[in-house]
Amino acid sequence: MTQFTTELLNFLAQKQDIDEFFRSSLETAMNDLLQVELSAFLGYEPYDKAGYTHR
Repeated sequence: MTQFTTELLNFLAQKQDIDEFFRSSLETAMNDLLQVELSAFLGYEPYDKAGYTHR
């Protein structure tokens, strides 16, 4: 099982709010996507020495 499936089953087993689970999962996915997009746009990863512009 994937981490998503495991977490979903835990939420269902504990009878927690499923909307909150999907909102949280979507938030995580969007933040990951935006981080990848930003790295691709800038041409370097966060904290990479290639990204430093000061002298």
